[in-house]
Amino acid sequence: MYSLELSLRYSPFPLSIQKKEFEDVKRIYDEIRNSMNENLETSNLIELNCDKVQDKLITVRTQEIISVQMYEKSSVAGGSKRPGFSLNIE
Repeated sequence: MYSLELSLRYSPFPLSIQKKEFEDVKRIYDEIRNSMNENLETSNLIELNCDKVQDKLITVRTQEIISVQMYEKSSVAGGSKRPGFSLNIE
């Protein structure tokens, strides 16, 4: 299972969805990234759905997205890989 997490301007909590296939989450990630690069004068909406919670739908103004990340959920270490960037020193 792969998670896609969005951080929105003026919102302390991220929005997230989960997809079963890497290709699905990567396609959505690329679509959001491309929308973030477009002219800020346009106000595009993007609708996201979740594979884990079938009735979950999120519609977001791409202009309000400040970051997007994707990561793989795993059964190791409490159920998920820590999102974001971390430095592992051994």
